[in-house]
Amino acid sequence: MFYVYVLQSKTDHGLYIGFSKNLKQRLAAHRLEKAFATSFRAPWKLIYYEAYLEEADALGREKYLKSGGGRRFLRARLKNHRRKRPVR
Repeated sequence: MFYVYVLQSKTDHGLYIGFSKNLKQRLAAHRLEKAFATSFRAPWKLIYYEAYLEEADALGREKYLKSGGGRRFLRARLKNHRRKRPVR
């Protein structure tokens, strides 16, 4: 399986969108602050993920979620979560 996931920083409530072949292992790296891209905004909470059978599909979805339209999709999809924890 291939995963696209969204993390929310517990410090500044910002989002991080990523891709992984092993979601559990990647989340552990984020939690242990071993992931360079997210270490300075730790700790993180997983708030959303999608699983794909094909790597190309997951990579395409990650690219989309990082775009303006993808961010709008996430705002709508995570509406209830955002009400309780505003996203910057």
